[in-house]
Amino acid sequence: MAYATARHILVASEDECNTLKAEIENGASFESVAQAHSQCPSGAQGGDLGQFGPGQMVPEFDKAVFSGDVGVLYGPIQTQFGYHLLEVTSRG
Repeated sequence: MAYATARHILVASEDECNTLKAEIENGASFESVAQAHSQCPSGAQGGDLGQFGPGQMVPEFDKAVFSGDVGVLYGPIQTQFGYHLLEVTSRG
């Protein structure tokens, strides 16, 4: 069965998501940005979502995780929960 591991940052607005993406792209640590800004409980673990399979996440998130490249920062991705920055850390 296919699986992936990923980390994400969840915020309320697209503008905030873009600002945080720029911070990470300019050298800020994904983990520290997640701990400081993510509205998801996973933020305490640097945004780490652990391992999961297809269909376990909302469709917009699932599509990005299972079709995007590993190690690339994606976002903003809008879901019913808000706006996400997403990085797939492994897939198998």
